[in-house]
Amino acid sequence: MLRYISSRILLIIPTLVGVIVIVFTLLYLTPGDPALAILGENATPEQVQAIHEQLGLDDPYLIRLGRYFVNLVRGDMGNSYKTGRPVMEEILARYPNTLKLTVLSVGLGVLIGVPAGVISAVRQYSMLDTLCTIFSLFGVSAPSFWIAMLLVVIFSVNLRLLPATGSYGPEYWILPVFTLGLQASASIMRMTRSSMLEVIRQDYIRTSRAKGQSELLTVMRHAFRNALVPIVTVVGIQISGFLAGAVLVETVFAIPGLGKFIVDSVGFRDYPVVQGGVLWIGLNCVVVSLIVDILYCFIDPRIRAMYSTAQRKRNGNSARREVQVRVNA
Repeated sequence: MLRYISSRILLIIPTLVGVIVIVFTLLYLTPGDPALAILGENATPEQVQAIHEQLGLDDPYLIRLGRYFVNLVRGDMGNSYKTGRPVMEEILARYPNTLKLTVLSVGLGVLIGVPAGVISAVRQYSMLDTLCTIFSLFGVSAPSFWIAMLLVVIFSVNLRLLPATGSYGPEYWILPVFTLGLQASASIMRMTRSSMLEVIRQDYIRTSRAKGQSELLTVMRHAFRNALVPIVTVVGIQISGFLAGAVLVETVFAIPGLGKFIVDSVGFRDYPVVQGGVLWIGLNCVVVSLIVDILYCFIDPRIRAMYSTAQRKRNGNSARREVQVRVNA
């Protein structure tokens, strides 16, 4: 178990290095001059050259990449071209809003999607199953910005029940959370239904029913527990996706989140913010993936037994080699 977790943690390093290299290369090849974004279009060539020398923009690609890695190892992501503040401070100032939006939205998606998926699978081809399927198709197909604007028109403009923009109190989070929660619940419901349908057709489910156990106990104790691995997977994917891709919802509802900040920084050619923001999101995604992998071992004993068996085989092979060495000696 510990070896399994350690191997997953070690994989984080090359993943983040790959993210850094890819993002740095794309920004290096992107047309545009950060100096003009800082000084304005009326800047003189002397002023532009001074900014280039100050920021090292004229250095070769490998030198700039190596300098970024060295500074990153020291814990320095650089300073924002736009504000002059450290990138880490800018990220941490906006990350709580994105994290709050993600956690609340995925939580709402789990509360709606899991029960709906279980009921839809148990009552397959019923009217309730049809309604849940239509709901899931709508949630998966409808763009988030369209749902957001529709909710604003209904609840803010026409009914005047909820505020349309901002993040100043609990009532400001209802519409954005419901927008992303609708999409999350649709994906989770679809995965829960398909996973449950696969499990409830197994022989041990029929055996449980034949022994006289109640339907609720059979579904929740035997079927749902064995269907959890795909559900946990899609929940982890939703968390990673919302951390990285809640830009449209943050823009529509004017939430000062990390995604919107990165997109605005791309337009300003604020390269340190873009690199640091994408790296931070990548770190969050690999941590979520690590947590999901660890949860697999606790949810499914077969996965835990598989790694335990592999460990015993390695220990057995090592012991046999040691005995063989002693015999030959």
